[in-house]
Amino acid sequence: MSSEIFNPNPTIFAPTKAKKSAHAYAKPRSLWLDDGESTEDEEYDQSDEPESIDQDEIFELIRSISDPEHRSMTLEQLAVVSAPQIMFDPKHPDRITVEFTPTVPHCGMSTFIGLSIRVRLLRSLPQRFKIDIRVKPGSHQSEQALNKQLNDKERVAAALENPALLEVLEQCLSTVGHGSHEH
Repeated sequence: MSSEIFNPNPTIFAPTKAKKSAHAYAKPRSLWLDDGESTEDEEYDQSDEPESIDQDEIFELIRSISDPEHRSMTLEQLAVVSAPQIMFDPKHPDRITVEFTPTVPHCGMSTFIGLSIRVRLLRSLPQRFKIDIRVKPGSHQSEQALNKQLNDKERVAAALENPALLEVLEQCLSTVGHGSHEH
């Protein structure tokens, strides 16, 4: 990882209060869908109908990811992610688009931020969901290239095979479920 600082003085926003907690399959203190821990009071829906998920639940999963450049701050605190930037395709409710807004138009950490969001959602959501990660239009000087890179399965897989990149990714994801937004 580069030690170059792309935004040495970011604007920090107050986190919003959680509207509701994420479902049981997205345990707030776990990086994995099923971490092997179970509690006796967990109830599992026995119906064959897939459980729906909404914008706020997706936001709960990604709001507390640490910024790779400013690790003491979350993506929510830097206004990189917000609930309105999460969209569902009305014709295909299992298709989710997550937009994020880099703090500066030349942010060199944008690919890493998008990768962090993708990995968090892949680890937390059922496999039926198709996730598109995009940079907010007009927010980055390399918008098209970033969007292509973030949604290319081979490039994502190759990035996740890089031990140095994976180590930083795990550090950013280690704060998921922690943070000042919990009251």
